[in-house]
Amino acid sequence: MIAQSFCNLFQILLIMINKIWGFRMAKPTLVDVGEEAGVSAITVSRALRSPEKVSDSMRAKVEAAVKKLGYVPNQSASTLASSKTNSIVVMIPSISNNVFTDVLAGITEALKDTRLTLQIGNTGYDPQEEERILRSFLNPAPTGVILAGLEQTAETRKMLASVGVPVVQIMDLGDQPIGKIVGFSHEDAAVAGTRHLLENGYRNIGFLGAQMDPRSQKRLAGFQRAMREVGLLQEHAIAVTNRPSDVQQGATLFNKLVRRFPDCDAVFCNNDDLALGVLFECQRRGISVPDDFGICGFNDLGTTSECVPKVTSVRTPLRQIGMVAGQMINKGEMTETGITVDLGFEISERESTRRKI
Repeated sequence: MIAQSFCNLFQILLIMINKIWGFRMAKPTLVDVGEEAGVSAITVSRALRSPEKVSDSMRAKVEAAVKKLGYVPNQSASTLASSKTNSIVVMIPSISNNVFTDVLAGITEALKDTRLTLQIGNTGYDPQEEERILRSFLNPAPTGVILAGLEQTAETRKMLASVGVPVVQIMDLGDQPIGKIVGFSHEDAAVAGTRHLLENGYRNIGFLGAQMDPRSQKRLAGFQRAMREVGLLQEHAIAVTNRPSDVQQGATLFNKLVRRFPDCDAVFCNNDDLALGVLFECQRRGISVPDDFGICGFNDLGTTSECVPKVTSVRTPLRQIGMVAGQMINKGEMTETGITVDLGFEISERESTRRKI
């Protein structure tokens, strides 16, 4: 009897506390959010799942109610209802490489004010690892998939074909797309960078490359093509490593190159890290840049325009690649697969190649 009275008293106290302080004993629901915002639960659901389909004022009301109540959408229930998550799977080979930081920034910008979120997999430049990660990411199916590069395994291609969502391959160009491709020609970009050095009077040009993934291999092929066209290709003018790229690696490769190619008067580097390493090593050795030695980098990530002297680089549209790919996925188009979007490149000419000739 006493215990029952105590329980009744406790329940009364909880009701009073809830009314006074607005505490909730259960997780807030769509109905709760709707009551707080003064709209229906259906409107709340629409505002959360497809914010672009409601007015700005309505979205603001719902967001305010969500924050006040601490409402967390039941993603598992949503997934069961639609057979898909609201995530975009993005597979990149490195989370520390600034190249892919810029690409991810572009994708994020494209998805701003949408219901979509990113699910990122780090493949470490390994197609087998990409396949392993994707296998876990594709069940339940995402809204779409963005893949860096074109080197997917046969099993990965089979999985993506069966899952039935938009797929965009980025960072390169090719003739066998899984869905759509957004990128640029690495070989043509390297040809343009090498020709720029030739046009500025350099003749004994070397190539430095690190992390020699397929895109870096295409840059090497572009360098070789440009030098072969003018009859100046020398095989001992190439110094590469499969180690990850950094500034120190640039200095190391430069030293290796000039030991076996002492007449070298310029280098085309497969990224900006290596180009900066070459610049710093030239300064340590007392080599004048650009009068005695020319340097051209690749990607133009920002550091090359801030050093002294400023370093020429091939500017690639990294952020734009991410934005276009994100927009393609957001539209959810499965039709017209096989479309290739070539965003091109340009030479950012700076002091490191402005030789007096």
